[in-house]
Amino acid sequence: MKKNILFWAVAASLLTSSCSDFLDVQPEGNATTTTYFTNDDQAIDAVDALYERFHQEAIYGRELFWEQGAACDVVWGKTRDYPTLATLKYTGDESPLKTVFETMYTVMARSNWVIEQLLNKQKTTTLTDIESRSLGEAYFTRGWAHFLIAYRYGLDTQGVPFVRYEDFADGYDNSIPPQRESVMENYRLIVEDMDKAIALLPTFDEYTADDRGRAHDAAAVAFKTKVYAYWATWDKTQWQNVINMVNELENTYGRDLATTYAEVFSSDFNNFWNKEYLWTIPGNGGSQGGGSEFPGVILENKGWGIYNGWGQNKPSYDIYEEMAKDGAGNDRLVRSILEYGQEFEFFGETRQFYSSSDLEAGFQINKYMDPFKYADATSEGYVNTNGDWPTVRINFPIIRFAEMLLFRAEAYLMTDQAGLATADLNRIRQRANLDPLDHTATMTDLYHERRCELAFEYTDHLFDLKRWHRSDNAEIKALAEKELNARPRIRHYEDRTNPNSPFTIEYYGDYTDKATYEDYKMVFPYPSLEIINSNGQLTQNPEY
Repeated sequence: MKKNILFWAVAASLLTSSCSDFLDVQPEGNATTTTYFTNDDQAIDAVDALYERFHQEAIYGRELFWEQGAACDVVWGKTRDYPTLATLKYTGDESPLKTVFETMYTVMARSNWVIEQLLNKQKTTTLTDIESRSLGEAYFTRGWAHFLIAYRYGLDTQGVPFVRYEDFADGYDNSIPPQRESVMENYRLIVEDMDKAIALLPTFDEYTADDRGRAHDAAAVAFKTKVYAYWATWDKTQWQNVINMVNELENTYGRDLATTYAEVFSSDFNNFWNKEYLWTIPGNGGSQGGGSEFPGVILENKGWGIYNGWGQNKPSYDIYEEMAKDGAGNDRLVRSILEYGQEFEFFGETRQFYSSSDLEAGFQINKYMDPFKYADATSEGYVNTNGDWPTVRINFPIIRFAEMLLFRAEAYLMTDQAGLATADLNRIRQRANLDPLDHTATMTDLYHERRCELAFEYTDHLFDLKRWHRSDNAEIKALAEKELNARPRIRHYEDRTNPNSPFTIEYYGDYTDKATYEDYKMVFPYPSLEIINSNGQLTQNPEY
């Protein structure tokens, strides 16, 4: 029996979360696995531990976002010790890559264990409704974690390691998970997990208020949509599956765009579960601090002396310029980016934006600023009282229906149905109070809408560029190549503390030696230690 390097068992301990309110995701103790799944509370605790890893800084709090520095929409607010992530000189040993890699395989292992235990119990007794739901949630989290590894490391000629404990008749033997033949095999297995999740999960409306934020069937359909869209890089027939999935979300599950763009990023609990919602990291702010810390990560460092922002990711002039093509001061631009002199509310005070901290960009991300507007933001529970973990009250989007419409529009364009693509893009534009397209949509329009609508979200703009670079559509390939090989620009202000200071447009000053993009960089190299410890069973990605 070979030692399992990539997947370590839960064994000694399992982080748990409160089962009384799903928004409270902080671990509350250790639970042994010796006698588990004897009641519903244990099933809930086991599954809450699976969600908790995604909520941490290691994934949707910060680390997963660093790789976006290689595109042109964001620049880093501070010099990091892994510039190769932004310069396309990947080693695989950059700390954010290793952290995400290790964390997602931990989630897969823990999900596997929950699935195995509940399936074993099902052989001798009928699972309770909570246990059946928990089994669906474990399939969902296993597919989610698997997806984040598969598309970032897998190719048509070489997949990523993956194992299902339930495939072992006598229990998982702790052998090294096999590296799948192709990422398309990984995608097939992810879809299978999401299908199993759909069969077991409730609809969103069947959850009580305390359990909103748990996996539901429409969220699994949304993940299938993303899987099929990425799969279409290697197999164009998958575009029809994309269209089918979005049609299902719209017609069966009643998903649609929220009434306003601002509603999606609102700090009002009444707006959390709007019709655009599909999958989020729900945050309640306050002293419990559930949710993603990303809103504080991108807030001005030290928050103008009021709150402990970190200032670690900032918009580039390039994304500002792209958004401004829809008109200076348009709603989507203003709601997404703070620029010098722009008024905003911060802890009850109307301020004019400026940024004097760290590396200069001349802008700040504005999408997640709504919770900071209140005079008593901390005492009223909108912002975490602990500035070292700056979560806020916001339903932090991971997948929303606007992205689904953008995938469907892309699928229509790739299947010669440009008229239908035009209608989907115009729905997004008109919701943002932008003029509809006055022509039949092109891939240039798709590029613009996807880049602007989803800016600064965890939808992976960098991977959009990478998959488009492999497209046989010359128009989108050229746009992707241009951005992948561009150096980001910023605004340099004569007086950084003056909201009305003159400025010049200059290249960003950090990580200036960006390499030329080549298609092998579509995926990351595996961490070197994983290659060493695999005893020859893990093959490094080509050309690394």
